[in-house]
Amino acid sequence: MAFQTFAIVLAQVDAPEPGLGTYFLQSNFAGQCIIFALAFFSLLAWTIMLGKTYELRRLRLLNLGFQEKLREQRSVLDLPETFRIPAAVPYAELFREAIEAYWRVDARPGESDERLSAARVEHAENALQRAVANQSLAYESSMVFLATIVSGAPFFGLLGTVWGVMDAFGAVALQPVATLQTLAPGVSGALLTTVAGLLVAIPSVFGYNYLLSRTKLMVTELENFASSLADRIELESR
Repeated sequence: MAFQTFAIVLAQVDAPEPGLGTYFLQSNFAGQCIIFALAFFSLLAWTIMLGKTYELRRLRLLNLGFQEKLREQRSVLDLPETFRIPAAVPYAELFREAIEAYWRVDARPGESDERLSAARVEHAENALQRAVANQSLAYESSMVFLATIVSGAPFFGLLGTVWGVMDAFGAVALQPVATLQTLAPGVSGALLTTVAGLLVAIPSVFGYNYLLSRTKLMVTELENFASSLADRIELESR
């Protein structure tokens, strides 16, 4: 009796512990393909999140630097030749579009200075609105891919689970005796796809919400800069 008890304990000690590798091998071919696809989606999501975070931080620093540089100028309509408009800066793009639109309007015969000034200011404001819309789209670029991963990864994992459970029950149905030992490996392998889908979706949803809040903040700052620039152009045009 003692020998049998010792043998049972020894068998339990020597038995390999189930792990993710075991569950992956127990998955069917469709489940393994889905897990590889989810691994690719995870890599894509992390690439987008890290890259977008760095991009937004860099653009915000460039915007603040250009804003401080512009404040030092006495006039924005007649800048000195030493002033350089940096490229690839959202604030600088708004400034360039507004100034070009302002000076694009020429005086008509018999038109008063007040009407000419009002027309130029109106064109500058319209250019600012278009530039803000374009820069907002640039801020939100790649976010649609991250949102798709957030919403699609759990359903993709659920598809693998349902498919795997269907195969597991189908295989058990062909055997003369159905036991838990024959059913459990297929079910555990099928559930791995749901775990993989959640592991992809959970970090992605936190990253998406963070990037969305940062994007909204920068869009608001962009609109405030455009508004202050329009006010300054209107005051200097009088």
